[in-house]
Order: sequence, then C-alpha cells, then structure tokens
Amino acid sequence: MKIYLISDNIDTLTGMRLAGVEGVVVHEKNEFRDALEKACSDPDNGILLLTEKFGRDWPDLVNDLKMAHQTPLIIDIPDRHGSGRRKDFITGYVNEAIGLKL
Repeated sequence: MKIYLISDNIDTLTGMRLAGVEGVVVHEKNEFRDALEKACSDPDNGILLLTEKFGRDWPDLVNDLKMAHQTPLIIDIPDRHGSGRRKDFITGYVNEAIGLKL
C-alpha cells in the first residue's frame, strides 16, 4: 500500500516527496474533488494525507469522503504554516470523548 498526499502548497509536497510520498497540489474546489476521486479510485493507496486547509475550506467534501470510503485511511496533516488546531486539542478531544477533565 502507498501513501498519497493532496496538498494546497508545493512546499509540503516537496518535503513529502523526499520521504517517498507521491501527491498533487490543488487550489480550487473542483481540482480538489477530482484529486480525491483519483486518489480513492487507486487501490494501491492505503493512506491519503490531506493538508488541514482542505478540512477547513471544504469540510463537506472531506466528511463525505470519510463516510463513503473505508480505504484509503484519510488523515489531516498540518502544512508549512503549522496546525490550525488549538494547543490543547488532544486534551479537549479526550475530555469530550470520555467526559473526564484532564
């Protein structure tokens, strides 16, 4: 199985290519949709990496894809600008999930 990246900037893709990960850079919603369809239709892709910007800009496409496909596994990653998540993201996630305050 392969890892494939859909990124919003060339710097993230360049860094991932150094690690052997192939991918594509897209900027428009229709380009993103086409890249998602192509990546999901390739049975060799086991993990699909998406930069966090796509989840913020087009959550409907990302969420629909996550619900419709069992593979590839879809993971949001921070891009060169850093993470868009709060500093206490993991703690908050655990608090919400199990109802305990850490």
